[in-house]
Amino acid sequence: MEKLGFFLGIFAAIFSIVVPSVISRTLPFNSETSVLDVSSSLSRAQGLFSLNPQNVLSSKHEVHHRRPAVSTGSALSFQLHSRLSVRGSSEKDYYTLTLARLARDSARLGITKADLTPLESEFGEEKLEGPVMSGTSQGSGEYFCRVGIGHPSTQAYMVLDTGSDVNWVQCAPCADCYQQADPIYDPGLSSSFTPLTCETQQCQSLDVSECRNGTCLYEVSYGDGSYTVGDFVTETITFGGSAAVDNVAIGCGHNNEGLFVGAAGLIGLGGGRLSFPSQINASSFSYCLVDRDSDSASTLEFNSAAPPDAVTAPLVRNSKLDTFYYVDVTGISVAGDLLPIPPSTFEMNDNGSGGVIVDSGTAVTRLQTEAYNSMRDAFRKGTKELPTAAGVALFDTCYDLSSRKSVEVPTVSFHFSNGKSLSLPAKNYIIPVDSSGTFCFAFAPTASELGIIGNVQQQGTRVSYDLANSLIGFSPNKC
Repeated sequence: MEKLGFFLGIFAAIFSIVVPSVISRTLPFNSETSVLDVSSSLSRAQGLFSLNPQNVLSSKHEVHHRRPAVSTGSALSFQLHSRLSVRGSSEKDYYTLTLARLARDSARLGITKADLTPLESEFGEEKLEGPVMSGTSQGSGEYFCRVGIGHPSTQAYMVLDTGSDVNWVQCAPCADCYQQADPIYDPGLSSSFTPLTCETQQCQSLDVSECRNGTCLYEVSYGDGSYTVGDFVTETITFGGSAAVDNVAIGCGHNNEGLFVGAAGLIGLGGGRLSFPSQINASSFSYCLVDRDSDSASTLEFNSAAPPDAVTAPLVRNSKLDTFYYVDVTGISVAGDLLPIPPSTFEMNDNGSGGVIVDSGTAVTRLQTEAYNSMRDAFRKGTKELPTAAGVALFDTCYDLSSRKSVEVPTVSFHFSNGKSLSLPAKNYIIPVDSSGTFCFAFAPTASELGIIGNVQQQGTRVSYDLANSLIGFSPNKC
């Protein structure tokens, strides 16, 4: 089958160039439709505002004594939660919440674009375990992890972000700090807090830094105007009920502003030298993002093997920017038909632009406009019998499913250069935007050359980053 798929892929690429007017190409091994459980999705949306964030962790502000330290390269795991389960929602209804989420996601897209632009500065073998949560109630598509900082460790919710490298936390004394769920971290109470000097490798690895009184200052600015500024230090990081990692370079932010409301800071999972995976010399990491409307938790794991049934794809790195994780997408199919999108649409250019990244911090998958239009039109063709509804924010294809318990919709699949494909569950691309039955096709176009596979499409799937073998794996229903 793989050989047949390979030759079909070659034929498809040639055919799309020679005969661009072809509408689609049939892929015989793909299921054409997927079933969406409308009742279940609406039930979650309707019950969303009854969730009690206090039930997620019984002791949100607990202080832990330090656990045994482990060496880098050890297997680590800690919990992930949705921001909704941590913070609750300040929105009055699900529709308003959806608009807030999409507004924040659009701002996040600005961050990702800006990462390609230079910034100007104003001035062992043990297992670790901890939690991951979704960050949507503040209009974010981000997820939270629960970590301990310092010795003794104080607990904090941190944004989980594969699109960032620098780890940082809000620090006392705070010249300018935004609201967070936990008390502000006080380095004066930690015996493991150690400022870095300007000559250290960690300080010199920063994109923007400054030397003041012999110590290293850092600054991280994001495309939407968010920023964090403070001392660059090393600290002990503890994961849930497991061991600790010493001497992790982390920003102690005294001036912080932006889109991080609720979390105390950020754990950078990117590919740069200062990211958490790089600092602990992780050979791999994986996460499974729970439903954004759920109060359940999953895990973020380091140095653990990917599930054996994972759909793998080549992990591509950008020589111009080492932060992002690119996946080698070659095509998209709808209802088993490969769309007439030139594979070059998804390729990274020699100057480092283009390509498709997998990003835990962006909610909605973005595709170049022509690719998106092709996919949307094919999807609409396969849903002619469904009653339509007006578009919502960045979603231009919506349906009124208020009278349905379930619906059958065309399957959407990503195809990779190694001949493998990932078919998405219907709930990962037809999502509710209110609690009365309006559902929308959860993709969006972008004028940028950079495509992004967002966390709505990753929900319920364990995404594995095999850094040693340059592979990304997708394992549905492995939370």
